[in-house]
Amino acid sequence: MRCLPLLACLSPLLALLPLQASAAEVCDVPPRFGLSPVAINIVRTACTEHRLWYRPFIDRDGRAASLSVTEAEDVHLADNGLVAWQRVVGYWRQSGTLSPMGSQPGASSCMAPPGTRYTDTDCRAFLIDNPWSAAFISWVMTRASVPGFTRSPRHIDYIRAAFQNSGPYRMADPAQEKPAPGDLLCYLRDRRETLSYSGLVQSLSNGSVTHWKSHCEVVIAANMGGDRTLYLIGGNVMNTVAMRKLSLDRSGRIELPPAKATASDGMDLGCTPGREEECSFNRQDWAALLKLVATAPAPMPTVTPDPVTPPAAGAGATAPPMASPASQAPMRAPTVVPPRPPVPPPRTP
Repeated sequence: MRCLPLLACLSPLLALLPLQASAAEVCDVPPRFGLSPVAINIVRTACTEHRLWYRPFIDRDGRAASLSVTEAEDVHLADNGLVAWQRVVGYWRQSGTLSPMGSQPGASSCMAPPGTRYTDTDCRAFLIDNPWSAAFISWVMTRASVPGFTRSPRHIDYIRAAFQNSGPYRMADPAQEKPAPGDLLCYLRDRRETLSYSGLVQSLSNGSVTHWKSHCEVVIAANMGGDRTLYLIGGNVMNTVAMRKLSLDRSGRIELPPAKATASDGMDLGCTPGREEECSFNRQDWAALLKLVATAPAPMPTVTPDPVTPPAAGAGATAPPMASPASQAPMRAPTVVPPRPPVPPPRTP
């Protein structure tokens, strides 16, 4: 009976423990035991970038919960190094995905060093006009030394490679298999009908998939501390590098949000004041889970960064190169300047 008063005193403290665990920043938690070296590289690379962009995120209800800096701003990121738009140029150039975009207006300007008098404006326009989410994923895979990854300005190219069991990923049904750190979760976008995994498999099998619009994000953690939450990081999400939270069921599988509603003509009904249920950023056609099968990083980078156009005399110096994850202290947050006030997202991802 003497233990009862002690238990009564301890119970409020014990009740606080799960709250403290769930409040931890997922990118600041050391990688769980058993992760492969290549998975750890992928997670650390994506997490480092998320910190630089002041940790914006979408909550489990699909609401934009935080946003500070966007893609084309001339504003320093959290390390006081490159400004935002120059960082995005680095994703394009250092992943080798800028050259295939050479015919797009402004692409050649992005190949010139930042600070050149007559090119900065054109390059920043290119960043706004062209989705860079696939360039970001390709950059993460390059920096993480993922062997055999199909680097491309289009997500569908490495989705197709995973379907063909070519490279470091294999394609799986996100409704059936459990996500793990280092995996990629992908959705199809701007389509008149929801395909889901079965429809995507059928289309890939009959060769009808061409340059389909899609989007993929890196799995950072799953069910951390038993919170039944999936954590993803993607580029060009709300025009920044953002984290997304999705719900998991008790078995660890994704509770896929319903796809966006469509009208009889197949067009997206969209988010309006009268249809708030359509306003979730998480309501997408989540059609593919790319499971990481590679375990060891490549010994050397397999992609040569896009060339940089030499500056004219007196045009300015090249911005400092991005440090590789191997040269950074693992999981150490950079020195952070005070965050900017949140602003409404200028466009949906």
